[in-house]
Amino acid sequence: MAGPTPAPDARSATRPLGVSRPDLPITDLPTPEEVFGVRRIGPRELFRHALGPSLIALGISIGSGEWLLGPQAVGQFGFEGVGWVIVVSAVLQTLYNIECSRYVMATGEAPVVGWGRVPPGWFLWVPLSVLVVIFAFIAGGWAASAGQGMYALVHGEVPGEGAEEPRLWAIALLVVVFLIAAGARRVSRALELANWLMVGTILLGLLILCLFVVPFGLWWDGLKGFVTPAAPPDGITATQIGGLAGFTALASGLNWYVMGHYRDKGYGMGHRAGFIAGMRGERVKLLPSGVTFPDDEKNTALWRRWYRLLLADMWGVFFVGAMLGMLLPTILMARAVELTGTRPTQADMPTFVASALDAEYGRWLFYLALLLGVLVLFSTQLGIFEGMVRAATDAAHATSPRLRALLEGDPRRLYYPFMLVLLVVIAVVLHLALPVSLVQWSANMSNLGALIYPFMLMYLNSRLPRAARPRPWHHAILVLNFLFFGFFFVNFVADFVGDPLVTF
Repeated sequence: MAGPTPAPDARSATRPLGVSRPDLPITDLPTPEEVFGVRRIGPRELFRHALGPSLIALGISIGSGEWLLGPQAVGQFGFEGVGWVIVVSAVLQTLYNIECSRYVMATGEAPVVGWGRVPPGWFLWVPLSVLVVIFAFIAGGWAASAGQGMYALVHGEVPGEGAEEPRLWAIALLVVVFLIAAGARRVSRALELANWLMVGTILLGLLILCLFVVPFGLWWDGLKGFVTPAAPPDGITATQIGGLAGFTALASGLNWYVMGHYRDKGYGMGHRAGFIAGMRGERVKLLPSGVTFPDDEKNTALWRRWYRLLLADMWGVFFVGAMLGMLLPTILMARAVELTGTRPTQADMPTFVASALDAEYGRWLFYLALLLGVLVLFSTQLGIFEGMVRAATDAAHATSPRLRALLEGDPRRLYYPFMLVLLVVIAVVLHLALPVSLVQWSANMSNLGALIYPFMLMYLNSRLPRAARPRPWHHAILVLNFLFFGFFFVNFVADFVGDPLVTF
């Protein structure tokens, strides 16, 4: 059985961090060249080997927020008063992702495991965090939307309201996710490669499509809406804005559930901690608790190198991709509204653009738009479904010695059976509501995380080795995440039980 690569000069000292979890053994950070098996990290090696975890997050992002909630908001209310929410959300979420990943790189622990170090301890925060993630995404709106697009692609027509076949396609695509994970040698790497292909195809295809059908005036309206502060448009609800904010870029306060991929990629101390292997991969030991590095000059220099790679991945791939992924579908939606003279509804949102292009330009653009839509929504389905399974597996494996003994140290024995159980549950739940309303539920539930996890990150990251600790302005950004996304969750609850906090 393979295991984490030990440092050549491993030390016996440990570092206490938080409560209720073991102290962190101290050993040297690996070099990026050691982790990625290259002589040096140049531009070519950066793209081939080092970048990638943010693509999994971007694949999720482009589906629910950029393809569904953003275009729906623009299609119903226009760019003014909506676009700036997108930009603010994307910037705040990118900075939040960096803080989550800081912890992963410095300790080799997935965030769901790290929460167990925050008082009062793992017995509260670890199970609660798993439940919050599953409760937020179990509704399956992302899966149901992909099923609608797949139905339209196969039959050449939009499914009728309440049709059963789109749900069957959604379940079939869940099975495809299981097969991708099962056929991998390393699950995170399989997800990276799938998203390189899908996200690249999506953005290139959308760019070509928009250049062909969207007039310059709508491009300008979209760009101007992104950078012009304005009051929300009349008729939009704060719950709709909260859904848009929550799923622009990723999942606001719950973004941490995807950041554990930096561990599996081998970033920083993640290389010492192990990863979740696929069924085809060699059995790998995944440490139940993390490791960290000493406060010395050598490791401080190595930390700075790893941190620069993280920034390149987050700003160069995730943020840029998220902004393009929001701009292109929203201006395409604006063009569809212009062509049809109608506005999208929750029922026809996943196929509205394709139907508009069909009427104006012919079937070839109808099928192109549907194909892009299916890829967009499937990339979301892939990341969310696997992320729920990963969070539960990491949590259970880290906190239960009895379970680890039962699994004989192989987390795959929990990961794949739990994925099948979750598949069955989602297959039932996605019959309960329209896809877009399910996605709005998930987005506003994601904002719940912004009331909790920014402060937990402050607690953990302020106790890391000195080189890895955030600066005061990083804490200020986390407080802004709390205020911005937390407001929308509180409003969502008020709207759900009575009257919203604000109306427009």
